[in-house]
Amino acid sequence: MDSQASPPLRAFLPTTLILLILGWGGLAAVIWMTTPSGGTRWLMFFTGVLAFTGTSLPAVAFLNRRFPSKPPPTTSVVVRQAVWVGVYFGTLAWLQIGRVLTLPLALLLLVGLVLIEWLLRMREQSQWNPKP
Repeated sequence: MDSQASPPLRAFLPTTLILLILGWGGLAAVIWMTTPSGGTRWLMFFTGVLAFTGTSLPAVAFLNRRFPSKPPPTTSVVVRQAVWVGVYFGTLAWLQIGRVLTLPLALLLLVGLVLIEWLLRMREQSQWNPKP
């Protein structure tokens, strides 16, 4: 693999398929085969995070490949960014159940998560890695 490019999209296909099957299959099973209670609600959030993470993983990998950065993102960075998407939608679902979700709150949460990721990427850029 070229050390100056992010990982190719096909490197994420097994992870994407596993997350899609577990996420969307589990979410469908929770919705259709269970009654709403405390435990199944948390299972719905968990499978929802898996589903949205698996759905967004190819898009995040493509965007990181299309818009290169320095240093190039590793596989763990791409997966972390996809997990942020899953956590964001899981949090939106949790807020909607409590009837407190508003557009400004959703945008504020989005800005906060983007800011956290931006700061993490800035920290990665500031690390000193001597060339061999």
